[in-house]
Amino acid sequence: MRTVVNGDIVTVHYTGTLDNGEVFDTSIGGEPLQFQVGSGQIIQGFNDAIIGMEVGAEKTFSLDPDMAYGYRDEELVRSIPRSIVGSQFKPEVGMTIGIQMEDGTKMPASITEVTEESITIDMNPPLAGKTLNFKVQVIDIADASSCGCGCGSSCGSGSRSPSSCGCC
Repeated sequence: MRTVVNGDIVTVHYTGTLDNGEVFDTSIGGEPLQFQVGSGQIIQGFNDAIIGMEVGAEKTFSLDPDMAYGYRDEELVRSIPRSIVGSQFKPEVGMTIGIQMEDGTKMPASITEVTEESITIDMNPPLAGKTLNFKVQVIDIADASSCGCGCGSSCGSGSRSPSSCGCC
């Protein structure tokens, strides 16, 4: 039986929970997750846990913050003058906004507090500092070169047609 190796395109169903049992994300009841192993498309710990699995196999694993979204950095929590926002939008706690950094890149930030004078933003990923628990089932494994373009589709075979590949 074939097992997942770096470079493969894998399709998985998963459920991610926090230590308190709260589900933070799941593909159950929706579309499965598809990604290329080793491409950096997903967090490193999840990528590494999939390697060696077979189609149909299920696995449960936990990721410490260093293998997931890292640890919280309190330097990424800042208070900015409310005047910077002006009348562009009405800031509300829980809202995610894009912050332009000095180098021109944009970074998502969550609004954690709003006063008449300031807005407190948190640029940490929402799952930073948390242990993530996953239950994963491998649905499909495809060789990234199976259609000759690196997209992972088996163009014209199975459930995919050349038009659904998007590159053939």
